[in-house]
Amino acid sequence: MSRLRREGRAISGHAGARERSERKNGDDCSYWGCMPSKALLRPTELLAAVRRVPAAATAVTGVVDVAAVLRRRDAFTSSWDDAGQVAWLEDAGIDLLRGHGRLAGERRVEVTAEDGSVNALEASRGIVLAVGTRASLPPIEGLDEVARWDNRDATAVEEIPTRLLVLGGGVIGVELGQAIRRLGADEVTIIEAQERLEDGRELRGDELLVAVGREALTRDLGLATVGVEPGRGGFVEVDAHLRVPGHEWLDVVGDANGRALVTHQGKSQARLVGDALAGIDVDPAWADREALPRVVFTDPQIAAVGRTEAAAEEAGFDVLTVRADVGGTAGGALTGDGVGGTAQLVIDRDRRVLFGATFVGPGVAELLHAATVAIVSEVTLDRLWHAVPAFPTVSEVWLRLLEEVRAEDLRG
Repeated sequence: MSRLRREGRAISGHAGARERSERKNGDDCSYWGCMPSKALLRPTELLAAVRRVPAAATAVTGVVDVAAVLRRRDAFTSSWDDAGQVAWLEDAGIDLLRGHGRLAGERRVEVTAEDGSVNALEASRGIVLAVGTRASLPPIEGLDEVARWDNRDATAVEEIPTRLLVLGGGVIGVELGQAIRRLGADEVTIIEAQERLEDGRELRGDELLVAVGREALTRDLGLATVGVEPGRGGFVEVDAHLRVPGHEWLDVVGDANGRALVTHQGKSQARLVGDALAGIDVDPAWADREALPRVVFTDPQIAAVGRTEAAAEEAGFDVLTVRADVGGTAGGALTGDGVGGTAQLVIDRDRRVLFGATFVGPGVAELLHAATVAIVSEVTLDRLWHAVPAFPTVSEVWLRLLEEVRAEDLRG
């Protein structure tokens, strides 16, 4: 394999360098994930949107204020201070013990504080594991010996590197790669796939962001004391009620169960488990399998929900897939010159309901919930014709998609 070389100034994210091992209430999403990354992306996304409209583009005479972007990022993370979330816990009547918590047998937890003192607790109803994940390190020779960024360093960046190498082309890699490039980096290179640099090239950068996946924080959680063995990546298997099989008192929510590594689904799982512990009858978790919404907040955005065409066909369904141009609507044309993208619906031919939807284009994340509602509610295509989108909006692409379905019906 050819070499990845990191050289030049040592530039590190201030919160990442200062508090890499510290966990906070809200953790990665609030402090090193969803919120700071979107705060970094949003200003340049707006700038690009204005530049797509010729009459407005002439008003753009400067460049983005990087220092102001970073200050706004700091505001969204409360400067990495979780006092506000702690206050919320107190208002809700929830006791907070800071320290390293471990299972110590059935329904028992021990929390070791920084001073070495141990608090022992016993649950009357159940225990919920919500430990989240951290960036994983791929088995690449020498990678563990070099200075590198993970998502925490990148979202907490204080100085923009001239050249950034990104190892991994997933959501974290492409979002943060775009943010760093638009905030002033001269060059960002994303390295993806298994045969990296096999043609002999050597890439050089001032910083290396490793974003190739996540692993659950279950290594030192005491799971062995109750006979539970995490699977690959440290994820803990759960049933449809989010319980660990054979342990009716033990639930796992969020990233650690490996079902859906997105914040909104973790929150939904927490609600289901909380209701169950309160004695409320709840349905099994299924939306994270059949109607999971996910968004890549690059420009253009990629928003999808439900099954892909390949997944639906692999499951044995008779599938109809239709596509339409996002820019082919009046709303799309008004958004700006050169605006394009693709909308796609994956349809169950037999029931004539949606399996999945994907939208690619500027701002299409706001189209996603309509598709989510349609999938969860199993709204038929005939019924969808009566959901008339306002003119002129990008949502008109729904009519274009339904027209494609009708054309397929006439051909078939």
